[in-house]
Amino acid sequence: MAKDKYGKYFFKNPIVKGQLCPRLIFYSRQHPEVGEKNFSVLWNCITEPFLMVKDAHSHDFDQFLHFYGANSLNITDFDAVVEISLGEEGEKHIITEPTVLHIPKEMIHCPLNFKVVNKPVIFMNVALTPQYVMGHAGPPGTPPPPLPPLPKAKK
Repeated sequence: MAKDKYGKYFFKNPIVKGQLCPRLIFYSRQHPEVGEKNFSVLWNCITEPFLMVKDAHSHDFDQFLHFYGANSLNITDFDAVVEISLGEEGEKHIITEPTVLHIPKEMIHCPLNFKVVNKPVIFMNVALTPQYVMGHAGPPGTPPPPLPPLPKAKK
């Protein structure tokens, strides 16, 4: 129970262990006090090239993929090459500057490949669903499946 009237609106430290660095993940469905809101966010710092998502798929919700430089004082400092395919025909697009990509529900997308990463990149997936899942979401109360792993940190 919150100590004050508005304390229930703060969700502190939604950080989980990542393979490259800590990740921020928030699913509104995991917080009953929020209710069944259509909001999920997954935040990652990408520090090396890797294929994030191999298989083309679609969702039953819209999502917005954000790509920008990890320097918080200059997020335009983007030195990476990211490739993503869209549509049934797999139309390839190359991202080389800060970008927000809207993926409407049911649009086939991926692979998502961080081909070149000369400087760290922030990748944030904002999904208009109470719980992000690969493919289609289950009914309310369905636990989330495991997220795809990020590459292992270099030693």
